[in-house]
Amino acid sequence: MDWQEWKKSQKSVEAEEFPNEIILEVRAGAGGEEAALFAKKLALMYILYAGLKNWSAKVLYASESSLGGYKEAAIEMRGEGAYEKLRFETGVHRIQRIPETEKMGRVHTSTASVAILPIRKKTKIEIKPGDLEIEFSRSGGAGGQNVNKVETAVRIIHKPTGIDVRSTAERSQLKNREKAMSILSAKLEAKSDEEESAKHSLNRKTQIGTADRSEKIRTYNILQDRITDHRIKKSWHNIEKILGGEIEPILNAMRTYGEPVV
Repeated sequence: MDWQEWKKSQKSVEAEEFPNEIILEVRAGAGGEEAALFAKKLALMYILYAGLKNWSAKVLYASESSLGGYKEAAIEMRGEGAYEKLRFETGVHRIQRIPETEKMGRVHTSTASVAILPIRKKTKIEIKPGDLEIEFSRSGGAGGQNVNKVETAVRIIHKPTGIDVRSTAERSQLKNREKAMSILSAKLEAKSDEEESAKHSLNRKTQIGTADRSEKIRTYNILQDRITDHRIKKSWHNIEKILGGEIEPILNAMRTYGEPVV
């Protein structure tokens, strides 16, 4: 193999390890409506960051709370370095602030979880049609079009694991089904990877943890205008700027500290 062939093969390996397409999931945790509002704020932060990077970002599905927050949402992102940049965002994010509805001035703590799911061209996951329960429902299209006319929204339940995925953003049932299957495949692969990592956890020493969705990774303290990542024990200020999408300094710090410990 000459140098050009080797370089080409390395690019292929890197493309599989760090694909340019991901599904970013946010889910409200503890804190009721405040948690849902925080989940939406996180989703918007990542969408704004994607805009700064000239990536595409599309909300495939969102379940809204009564105040317009996100109980859960799935966002498709495409762009150079998407997974490599965002892979360490998986985990529990916590916000401390005084809600507008709080009359006594008490600080509330709410949480939301983030999961970064890479979409790989080659997957080791085999999905059997008999393991799927598929439901169709009516969905509003872009700009409120197509509302209550055609059953384009798709929900897929993977019966062996109970994993439930949805896609409502596309105008056709077929497209939504393809998106939902893509999300399901990514979630099943992530589940398989987590189980494999657990088996070898004693041998996997990294400085930032295991990318577990339940790992508490970051606190956003609004009153002190400070964001702290607990894995690397580092803080940043100017929360509004960061929530406005300017998260590059945090992501770069995570990549630096995310190298395996030798």
